[in-house]
Amino acid sequence: MYTLSVSSLNEQIKALLESTFARVLVEGELSRVTFHNSGHVYFTLKDENSAIKAVIFKANAAKLKFQLQEGLKVVLDGAVTLYKPRGEYQINCFTISPSGHGALALAYEQLKNKLSSQGYFDSARKKHFPKFPKKIALITSATGAALQDMLRVANSRYRVIEIDIYDVLVQGQNAAPSIVKALSLADARGYDIIVMGRGGGSMEDLWAFNEEIVADAIFKAKTPIVSAVGHEIDWVISDFVADLRAPTPSAAMEMILPDTNELYQYIDSIESQYIQIIKQKIYNSKQELTHLINLYSGHSIEKKISQKIEDVKQLQTSYNQTISFKMQSFFKEVESIKIRFPHVMQSRINIAQNQVATLQKMLESNHPKLKSKKGFAQISKDAKVIDIASLKVDDIFDLMNDKVKISAKVLTKNRLKKV
Repeated sequence: MYTLSVSSLNEQIKALLESTFARVLVEGELSRVTFHNSGHVYFTLKDENSAIKAVIFKANAAKLKFQLQEGLKVVLDGAVTLYKPRGEYQINCFTISPSGHGALALAYEQLKNKLSSQGYFDSARKKHFPKFPKKIALITSATGAALQDMLRVANSRYRVIEIDIYDVLVQGQNAAPSIVKALSLADARGYDIIVMGRGGGSMEDLWAFNEEIVADAIFKAKTPIVSAVGHEIDWVISDFVADLRAPTPSAAMEMILPDTNELYQYIDSIESQYIQIIKQKIYNSKQELTHLINLYSGHSIEKKISQKIEDVKQLQTSYNQTISFKMQSFFKEVESIKIRFPHVMQSRINIAQNQVATLQKMLESNHPKLKSKKGFAQISKDAKVIDIASLKVDDIFDLMNDKVKISAKVLTKNRLKKV
């Protein structure tokens, strides 16, 4: 269940009231009669127990043959409607008659009630109208203005329609049988739509369309029928029985025939939408095809081989660059070595020569042959030349000159005092 706005609720109530009480006759006493500057008349209709607001607008009020007065008992002929801004329902009066109306009005109400109880007015039995009719029948007076109005509207809206005219009497004692005969004949010929129409007039003028034989013929017809009798305020029995009620004959043609100009615009709109849809489908197909081609190319054996070849080329290029770099580094290093080699060799030779010279001097200074002076001998311990001061008691040492080597043991050790 959803929440309604006040306007939406009033709109639904208005539609319900106007569809359910499209035509009512109400009797009561006039109260609070107000003549507005616009020409409309506002009043309340009441009886002993209830009251309802009502209005008769300027055009209908001008047709009244008597003055509306406070307390006057009348019969209202109108429709129940809702005034949305204030949410108030009222009767929109088409005509007002003093109470105690005539025989025609009474006959009208009696026949209306009878046919209603028999289901003649039920919406469930109403037939549907084709959207693009090909052939229609007009049952009306061939000399009346209503026919010319209908033909004029048809010519301006939908020229491709085929129209047959059935000339009938539309008022008088013989009008109803004439209408029934034409209606039966047209219904047998398989038209898409039949329109019954005539211009406005008094209740007496329109009475042929209130006859029961006309209502029976409409009710039994297989063809969808439009009742287009009188003006908007005129309601006849055929309006209730027909599949569609038109307020005027010209309005009937507007209601059943499509507008050629609107159709052209609609076709143009459909064409534009169709072209746009086709373009979009072509574009989408191209995009999908491109995607599939790229997908196939990305996974094809040629692409994989090409990718592997490219990888090998990159590895080869990287390898060549690495080898070239290492060779250049190697050559630079070799050049550096070539440049440094003579200096290094010369430096090492010089060092070696110095070491040889030093060793030679040491050899010369320590060789026993060079120490052959009388009373002097070289002292060594464990094959190493030592100083005599380093010997300790019980050490075994060697005394050696260039001719003799003697092993000895330290028995005592005394330090000599300096003189």
